[in-house]
Amino acid sequence: MFVTEIRRLSLTPPPPPTEERGALGWLLHLLGGPKPALTEQVGVADRLQPPFAALAEALPNPILVVSATDPEELANRRYVYANRAARDLLRLSQDGGLLVQAIRDPEVLEAADQALFGAIEAECLYEIPGAQPRTLRVQARPLPPTADGAYQALVVLYDETELRQAERTRADFLANASHELRTPLASLLGFIETLRGHARQDETARERFLGIMQAQAERMSRLIDDLMSLSRIELNEHVAPAAAVDLALAVRDAADAAAPLAQARSVVLAPDLPPAGSALVVGDRDQLVQVAQNLIDNAIKYSATGGQVQVSVRVGLTAAQAAAGERTVAARLSLLSPDRTEPAYAVLSVADTGAGMAREHLPRLTERFYRVEGQKSGERLGTGLGLAIVKHIVNRHRGGLMVESAEGQGTTFTAYFPLKT
Repeated sequence: MFVTEIRRLSLTPPPPPTEERGALGWLLHLLGGPKPALTEQVGVADRLQPPFAALAEALPNPILVVSATDPEELANRRYVYANRAARDLLRLSQDGGLLVQAIRDPEVLEAADQALFGAIEAECLYEIPGAQPRTLRVQARPLPPTADGAYQALVVLYDETELRQAERTRADFLANASHELRTPLASLLGFIETLRGHARQDETARERFLGIMQAQAERMSRLIDDLMSLSRIELNEHVAPAAAVDLALAVRDAADAAAPLAQARSVVLAPDLPPAGSALVVGDRDQLVQVAQNLIDNAIKYSATGGQVQVSVRVGLTAAQAAAGERTVAARLSLLSPDRTEPAYAVLSVADTGAGMAREHLPRLTERFYRVEGQKSGERLGTGLGLAIVKHIVNRHRGGLMVESAEGQGTTFTAYFPLKT
């Protein structure tokens, strides 16, 4: 039985050590405090009785109590206690299990070994990969051995995802901004020098140069706005939204805002949206509107005069679509709940009748500043960040993004979002 020591004669919980702070320091003191003269052996489960069990369960940081008997045998390194935060993060059983199955990271296992067998504190970084990767700082602290001589340690995980993301975002922003702003700034400086020099009295040249300078300044303004928007989205990408949002109404607002642009370019905007309340998704309304705006804006920009942009929202397959055997995105991806009877996602689709793209461009469309050759010039220059913003918003919503395109056949972007249950 996994056991540890506890004070026998004290009728009240001892105060936490001065060097520890908060609830975690209290728990550390309870599990690994100084040994009293008179002790009795009790298990961790017995020691963590109310209020201590409730305290450990309420801690925001994931904690594990690990135990081992033989330094040479990996199979006996087990976690014998995991609080609620640890069980949720690592998807653990409350009954304990092998440490190597809970955390498959050599550095974390090495830190645990140092605390278990070397009786020293150790720490490392633990990266959890995925669509929303997380960075955790792991601290392992030795605990007193059990009555039967088993080694013990406390492993605490601190989520540093937001801090690391902020550092990366700041570095990326500086690198991207300096690279992308260099060209328009050089253009502005060149025109200013020309206007102050030999073109000072040339009214025709002055008007032409001022128009170009205004276009370059507007491009820099759009670039800065998009970079700031992307930085904010990336900073909170690992935190999924929880509100209920009507996707159809959000897309309708985006379509209404894009109507003047479509009219100016003689493009027909054709929304096909379900009734209000039929496409409730889990999301952030402002970000969902931004996804629709970016996709619709791209479709209008790259449609020829007289073209058409179709915007639709669907929840699974309709009876008519199923009877006709239509190969929709929902059918191909089986966007259904686990019981395979009810739809689990709402699908936003934006299709244009533009020139389309070759297959080799499709995997890179959501990269920052990536623009298809031949679409980098024109009267509406993009920043190359719109689809990157769409990708990160979709990731935050735990959804997905697809693109279908062929040269001469237009392009269709499809984003899907989990329905509110």
